Amino acid sequence: MTERKRRPEAIGKIVASVIDKSGVAERIEQAGIIPDWRQLVGAQIAAVTSPQSISANGTLFVRVATNAWANELSMLEPELLRSLNRKPGRAPVKKIRWMLGQP
Repeated sequence: MTERKRRPEAIGKIVASVIDKSGVAERIEQAGIIPDWRQLVGAQIAAVTSPQSISANGTLFVRVATNAWANELSMLEPELLRSLNRKPGRAPVKKIRWMLGQP
């Protein structure tokens, strides 16, 4: 009886396979909003905000510098959601939760 030896696989290929099979790929794609934040919302808003996390139900948690900015951004939320959800294939952000604190 001879046992057939398999060739080693690249670790990146193995990790990609595990991510695809586990269903985590969609969440990883959705979390891509965080590093893209500045390009998506613009320099002025990015200067006073910092995205913290995004939940599985599509709620994005964002730290904002002041109450005044939190109020302004709450009114701009529909426009911001359109910008954040522009990329096709990404699970949508459904709501933004503004949290007061230093970005």
